[in-house]
Amino acid sequence: MSDHTTQEFPPDPAFTEQAVGQAELFAQADADPEGFWADQARRYVTWSKDFTEVLDWSNAPFARWFADGELNVAHNCVDRHVEAGHGERVAIHFEGAEGDTQTITYAELQRRVCQAANALTELGVATGDRVAIYLPMIPEAIVSMLACARLGAPHSVVFGGFSADAIRSRVADAEARVVITADGQHRKGKVAPLKAAVDQAVSGEDSPVEHVLVVRRTGGDVDWSDKDVWWHDLVDRQSDRHEAQPMPAEHPLYILYTSGTTGKPKGILHTSGGYLTQAAYTNAVVHDVHPESDVYWCTADIGWVTGHSYLVYGPLANGATQVVYEGTPDHPHQGRWWEIIQKYGVTILYTAPTAIRTCMKWGAEIPAKYDLSSLRVLGSVGEPINPEAWLWYRKNIGGDRCPIVDTWWQTETGAIMISPLPGVTSLEPGSAQRPIPGISAEILDDAGEPFTEAEKVGYLVLTKPWPSMLRGLWGDPERYKDTYWSRFGDKYYFAGDGAKYDDKGNIWLLGRVDDVMNVSGHRLSTAEIESALVSHPSVAEAAVVGAADDTTGQAVCAFVILREGAEQSDSTVEELRSHVAKEISPIAKPKSVMIVSELPKTRSGKIMRRLLKDVAEGREIGDATTLTDASVMDFIKQGMSQR
Repeated sequence: MSDHTTQEFPPDPAFTEQAVGQAELFAQADADPEGFWADQARRYVTWSKDFTEVLDWSNAPFARWFADGELNVAHNCVDRHVEAGHGERVAIHFEGAEGDTQTITYAELQRRVCQAANALTELGVATGDRVAIYLPMIPEAIVSMLACARLGAPHSVVFGGFSADAIRSRVADAEARVVITADGQHRKGKVAPLKAAVDQAVSGEDSPVEHVLVVRRTGGDVDWSDKDVWWHDLVDRQSDRHEAQPMPAEHPLYILYTSGTTGKPKGILHTSGGYLTQAAYTNAVVHDVHPESDVYWCTADIGWVTGHSYLVYGPLANGATQVVYEGTPDHPHQGRWWEIIQKYGVTILYTAPTAIRTCMKWGAEIPAKYDLSSLRVLGSVGEPINPEAWLWYRKNIGGDRCPIVDTWWQTETGAIMISPLPGVTSLEPGSAQRPIPGISAEILDDAGEPFTEAEKVGYLVLTKPWPSMLRGLWGDPERYKDTYWSRFGDKYYFAGDGAKYDDKGNIWLLGRVDDVMNVSGHRLSTAEIESALVSHPSVAEAAVVGAADDTTGQAVCAFVILREGAEQSDSTVEELRSHVAKEISPIAKPKSVMIVSELPKTRSGKIMRRLLKDVAEGREIGDATTLTDASVMDFIKQGMSQR
C-alpha cells in the first residue's frame, strides 16, 4: 500500500450536523437488526398495506422481507411526491448527447409514466409479464422502467452496447413479450444503430417477443416489421391517468443479467419492498441526499445495477432532483461533465474509478476551468478505487473539502453494503471501510474461518440476509445456491471478491477471485470472451485473463492457439479483437491478443489462468509445479517481454 494512504480525513463538524446518516444508526442496527430494517422500510417507503413480518429466512438462502406488506414501486417513486405537493419539483434535468435538454418535473414524470403504462397494457402486457428494455440514456428509458414497475411487469434492461446475441439470450431466458428500443443512439457526434440489433435478436420462429416499441431518437433509417410500433404513435395518444395497483412486497421488480463464470448469463432477480427500502435508505444515508435542496448526479448507465438503484429507484423514491446525461465525458470536449455540474449546480456526484482515472490522464487543468463549488459529496462505485485516484478526485473535483464515499456492492446485493457514511466516518483513501448500518460482513480464510488480523488476504462474505438481496437467479434456484452459498457453506453469502483489513479495521476490497473480470466497472466473464474467440474460424483454443490496468481497472488479455494453416500476423490479431467486440460488446475487446503454440495446463487439463495473469501483469511466475509442461511458460513470458 502506498505511504500517503495513512492520511485520514475526518468529517467536517458542519457536515455532520446536517447529515442524514448519523452515528446512532450503527447502535440501533446492532441492537435490533430486524427492528432497524422495519423502521427504514416505514421511513422510506409508503405501504398500501403495512407489513407485520419483517424477515422470513425459513427457506434460506431464499429471503422474504416485509412479505405480507403491499406497495407499488412506481407510486413510491413518482405519485406520492406529487400527492405531497412536490409536483413542480424537477425530477430530471435531461442533457442530451448533442445538447438538447428537457426539464421534467415530478408531475410531468407522472403523466409520462401513466401514458407508458397504458400503452404497455394496450400491447397486452399484464402483471408478471417480462419486458426487455434496450435504450440509450434518455428519459423514455426511465419512464419505461417505471411503467413496468407500475404494472408489476418485471423489466430486463439490456445495456445499449450489447450485441444482438446478448439481447437474444437475455430475451429468451426471461421470455420477454415486449422489447422497448430506439431507432439509434448518439455516440460522440455519430449516430449508431440500436434497433438493428433488436431486429436480429427477435427474428426467428422461437422468439417470445410479440411487440417492439421504438423510440425515435436519431431519425435514422430503420427496417420495419409487423412487430414494430413507434413510441410516438402509441404512447403519446394514451390517457395520462393510470391507477397504480398495490403489489406484494415480494413481487418481482426486475431481472438484470450479469456475466457468469460458465458463460451463460445469470438473471439476477430483485423484488419490490426490500429492494426499494434499501435503495432509498442507502441513497439517503450514504449520498446524504436532501431532496429539497440537492441536485444529484449518478453517471451510470441504466443498463447496469448502479443505474437501477441510484439513478432510477433510490433517488426517485427519495423525491430527489437529478441530472441524466446521454453522452460521454469527452464529447464534444473533455470538460463536458464539469460543464454539466456547473450548469445545473450539481451537489452530489456518483461515478466510477475508471472515469476518474481517465480524467486524471487528461489533466487537472480541464476541471480547473469550471466552477465546481456546488459539489458537497463525491461517490465512487464499480470497483475498488486506488488511493492516487481518490486523492486526485478529492482535490481536483471536490475542492479538497468534499467527503468521498467509496461504495462496495454488487448487482446481486441490489444496494450499497460497505461504505463510509460521509458525516460519521474518518475517510481512508482507497478503502470502502465498514459495512453500513444494518449490514454484516466478515473476511474468511481458505478454511472458511473468520479472522481480523491486518493485511492478511481472505474472502469477503456477508453473514446476515439484507432487504435488497437477490431472491435467486431467474428460473435457476440450484445455480443460485451453487454460485453464492456453497463456497463456505450455506451460512455465508460469498461475493466472489478478495478482501483484507488494515490495522485500523478498515476493509480493503481486492477485486474478483474467480474468472469474472471488472473492466471499467463492467463485469465480464472470461468464459464468455474465450467462447467468442473460439467461435472465430482461425482459433483452436483461447484463454483470457484480466490484467491490472491503470485506466480501466482490469484489461482483457487473451492468449490464443491458432488452427493449423491459420495466418499468424498483426492483421489476425486485429481481426480477433474486432470479432470479440462484435460478438459480445466493444467493452469486451481484448487489449492484447498473444498468439501461442501451447497454453499452460494442469495434468487434469485445466488452464492455469493465474500463471497467465502473472505474465500479463509482469510478475515472477507463481507455482507452476502442476503444469504438464513448464517450458510453455518460458515461451509465453518471452513473447510478452518482446511486446
